[in-house]
Amino acid sequence: MPENPGLSSLGMNGIPERSQLWLAQWKQIRHNLAMARYATGFHTKHRLQYHLVWIPKYRKRALQGKIAIRLKNLKYEACKMNGWGISEVSIQGDHIYIVVQIPPHSSVGEVVQIFKGGTSRILRKEYPELEEFLWGDSIWADGHFAETVGQVNEEIVKKYIRKQRSKP
Repeated sequence: MPENPGLSSLGMNGIPERSQLWLAQWKQIRHNLAMARYATGFHTKHRLQYHLVWIPKYRKRALQGKIAIRLKNLKYEACKMNGWGISEVSIQGDHIYIVVQIPPHSSVGEVVQIFKGGTSRILRKEYPELEEFLWGDSIWADGHFAETVGQVNEEIVKKYIRKQRSKP
């Protein structure tokens, strides 16, 4: 009886060989995708992601319409120029959320300063109507919120480190 080409013979563990091949390929693809999230520098491999939030002065709802679109484009331009990666951006009327990946030599404060300073200067120049309710040198309020973002939580890392102590 001829073998059906749609069926594969069983492998050593009872799983069809075609499925084993597919599973191995899928694992390799998943590995490649996971590793693609990591950046490489001189003698480093890193994935330093930060969740950043900041607001316009007086919490005015000025980040809407064409201003919000331009602001989002400016964020991506700044990242491209500085070698950063944005994985998420949300521009609300009165605040900005962003998840950005930066290299180890950049500080969070520098990143926020570049984002806020550059966008403020350009937006005030391109949209003079902002001066009406966001007067002064900047459209942004002082300060920002920053938090690290990771794949595992703090407790998992602590457990891993504790287990390393017990090894000879």
